Amino acid sequence: MFPYPGNYPFSYPDYSLMPWRYYSSSYSDEWNCAHEADASTYSHAQRLMFVLVHGSWADAHFWDGVAAILRSRGHVVYTPEYAGHGNDPNKNVTHAMITKSVVDFIKQLNIRNFILVGHSFGGTVIQKVAEQIPDRIKRLVFWDAFVLQDGESVADAFPPQMRQGFEQLRIASNDDTIMLPFPLFRDSFVNTATLQEAKRMYAVITPEPAKPLFEKLDLKAFYTLSIPKSYVYFYQDNALPQGEGYGWHPNMSRRLGQFRLIVGDGDHFTDTRTRPAMLAQKFYEAGRD
Repeated sequence: MFPYPGNYPFSYPDYSLMPWRYYSSSYSDEWNCAHEADASTYSHAQRLMFVLVHGSWADAHFWDGVAAILRSRGHVVYTPEYAGHGNDPNKNVTHAMITKSVVDFIKQLNIRNFILVGHSFGGTVIQKVAEQIPDRIKRLVFWDAFVLQDGESVADAFPPQMRQGFEQLRIASNDDTIMLPFPLFRDSFVNTATLQEAKRMYAVITPEPAKPLFEKLDLKAFYTLSIPKSYVYFYQDNALPQGEGYGWHPNMSRRLGQFRLIVGDGDHFTDTRTRPAMLAQKFYEAGRD
């Protein structure tokens, strides 16, 4: 849910000129340290194709470290950007516009037989993407992601106090966006990070378009699909507080019906930066046959 700071080297020589929907980057020495084995270690693993969809307070660079690890292990990885994020200055976007961005990306590149991964808010995006292009998708993977019921919004899945806080932040903005206060970001999104890491990650997040978080989605078609599904759950993820009727797993995951459960020990954001190899392995376990 956050873009990475600008002090990481990108593989494209002039990042500012790259088409905003099609960029990718190499990973830094910090990420290299987390990659404990070379590609030959994985020579007998199943080769997969991934499309990774980020969540709120992020852009597609959220996936840079994980995508680099997966590619080094022989997998094909795409990281589409969507409306209202990345280089798109327009924050007046709808959930349908976000979904269209991802669907158009997949169709333009003619991507088929892939694992579609959604993180957090991205879970709602892959639900709607799956409705439009189900025959292209091999498996859906939700990583600590919202799985909305028909007629529900993301905000409907918040505990009352959390929803009230987000509504107040929305009202306080002058462009219908929501910016996370640092104490909330620190305790709920990067709770396993050091304070220095948390401050560095917070320094680059940007306000999130509010409208898509409060839109109620028609998901009748989603619940008729037979696409295989997986849920990746991290034990220390506190972005959606646990409680009766709330939380990631089992509250969100059980809505999928039959699904594969993969678990890990991490929080909502930090491990994409500090342990991308671990997260890449979880996605592989969630996506493989």
